[in-house]
Amino acid sequence: MIRFLQISFLAASVALLGSAWLPGAAVSAQEFTEGKQYIRLVAPQPTAQADKIEVVELFWYGCPHCSELEPTMKTWTAALPDDVEFVRMPAVLSPRWELLARAYYAAELLGVLDKTHEPLFHAIHEKKNRISTEQALAKFFVEQGVDEKEFMQAYKSFGVAAKVNRAREMTKRYGINGVPAFIINGKFRTTATEAGGNDNMFKVIEQLISAERTALASKPAE
Repeated sequence: MIRFLQISFLAASVALLGSAWLPGAAVSAQEFTEGKQYIRLVAPQPTAQADKIEVVELFWYGCPHCSELEPTMKTWTAALPDDVEFVRMPAVLSPRWELLARAYYAAELLGVLDKTHEPLFHAIHEKKNRISTEQALAKFFVEQGVDEKEFMQAYKSFGVAAKVNRAREMTKRYGINGVPAFIINGKFRTTATEAGGNDNMFKVIEQLISAERTALASKPAE
């Protein structure tokens, strides 16, 4: 903490109290440390857009923590500034994770993620439905108003298979061993465990976004 000379303790307290009401004060008041609350990746990974700051959420529909986090994610992503690109990526940490990763990319291909993303979490964790086969997935998609034949075509398509393969590869490159996990601009990783809880995790992400924004602004024009 910066110590101000020739100022009373009371005045300092008032100044600090006032600053707590400023936007972003919670982030700037606490600096998070590389190697503790977040990790620098061994090698930087490519991002989709060089002129934007990318935040990737790695998740799995079968993860209860991901399901609990989803309402917060919805609110948080809605408030992101224009220079931040948010990307969801289903993690593939084992062969059994591929089924639900395919479900995500099939829904994306069909343009029905708004109908299926949250409901799939709800079906698995609230309704306790065992969705562990293609047939169970097809039934779920039909219940959301998706044609079964169209779903199966998308689910088995080359495009979906390619995206699942890439998700599997990026899961390895990002070095994660659990979800939810976040990758900031292809350089840094944080999780609730590393950050010390969900609240701190979002503060860490925002700190890293700010740092990357500064770095991007200072980058010489090509």
